[in-house]
Amino acid sequence: MWGVALILFSCVQAHAMSHGIQVTCRKFHDFLPTSKTTPSFLADLKVEPMTAGAEVMLNISWAVNLDVSVKHLTGTGIAISGQYSYHCEYNPHLAVNVTGSEQKWFHYLVKARCGISNIEVTNLPLPPLGSGPSYKVKTITIPCIPEPSTPVSEEFTSVSTDVPPVGTPPSPLRTEHVAVAIFGGLAALMILTLCYMIYKCCGANIATSFGFKRLPQSPVVPVPVLVVYPAENSAFQQAVVALSEFLQWHGGCRVAVDIWQQGKIAELGPMRWLAEQVKSSDQVLIVCPQASSEPSLSPPDRSFPEASIPAAAHDLYPLILNMVASHAKSTSDLAKFWVVQLGEQQDKRHSSVSLELRACKSFCLMKDLNKLCWSVHTHRQDNKKIADLSFSSEISYSEKSTVKLREAVEKLFQRSATSKKCGHLCLSISNEHV
Repeated sequence: MWGVALILFSCVQAHAMSHGIQVTCRKFHDFLPTSKTTPSFLADLKVEPMTAGAEVMLNISWAVNLDVSVKHLTGTGIAISGQYSYHCEYNPHLAVNVTGSEQKWFHYLVKARCGISNIEVTNLPLPPLGSGPSYKVKTITIPCIPEPSTPVSEEFTSVSTDVPPVGTPPSPLRTEHVAVAIFGGLAALMILTLCYMIYKCCGANIATSFGFKRLPQSPVVPVPVLVVYPAENSAFQQAVVALSEFLQWHGGCRVAVDIWQQGKIAELGPMRWLAEQVKSSDQVLIVCPQASSEPSLSPPDRSFPEASIPAAAHDLYPLILNMVASHAKSTSDLAKFWVVQLGEQQDKRHSSVSLELRACKSFCLMKDLNKLCWSVHTHRQDNKKIADLSFSSEISYSEKSTVKLREAVEKLFQRSATSKKCGHLCLSISNEHV
């Protein structure tokens, strides 16, 4: 286990060279930056397996356009499903090529894991929210090959049939060596068993003490999740975007949301796009509107950029309510739709939760964030045996990765509280005039 950790650490410290420009990649736990002035999208992406000694590595190669927009390029982001995200920086900074070449290739090596892996690469900074995804995606399958067993030497399997001469005692030195080997093997077996028991019993507590939360993850591909929400206000929109980004980059999910697929919605239409996404998703998260949706009278908070609400959001929310109502008689079909409430804990009987959604499983953020992530990954594994789940791979997210989501939800909660307070104040002034 420690050997694998050292190998991964050494892979993260590796450097790639391309024509005198050095690329340094490091682990990245935060959200990727966005900007109004962004470089052009990646020109191309290739992922190929290769062997380095006894290890199988992934050679991730990408091409960057050396056009006038390269002056806005701050780096390249790489996300590998089930593993860490990486932030790669160029030294020296890329410049516009005047010799006629329009692209420059770079590469980065990372230790491969058996199974199916999704590799997502994008130039940084990302385009503004609502502009759609800018990354290229490649999927690669690495076969799991068991290690060959070591053949037993004939020297140890041969049995002597010679009868020792009568009166010749066995060698005490040979007897002592056999006894030491037997007791040494038993002691090593007991130590390994004890270490395994300590790891299984205390491993989760040790990880939690460092601020990490452990979630079961499918060893194959991220869980496809669809997020649908009503058209409320800018603060509500920011909270939905923060939730989608958290699930995409840190929750082991592949998120589909109208903000990132506006071109696809315009091509297919809201109804057809929604039907296809519900069919291909393992889980549908329906974000409920706030209990009070009146506009806030407090000055706007400029710590978050204002995001425009897509026009499709006005159509998708009523459509998803009708779809949930049509599945109300089937418990198995209804289990696919979950309700997510933002801000303070709310009751399903409250008027902010539609009648169609009151029979759905509900989560409240940020209180139930860990429960939501856990449920998303364990829902598809309900039919597996307990033995299979105990050895399944895991993903971790730290408290640092939830900062943006927590701030967005708190901002939404403060706006809702301010709106309610202003409403009570206006009602009181009105009563005094009467």
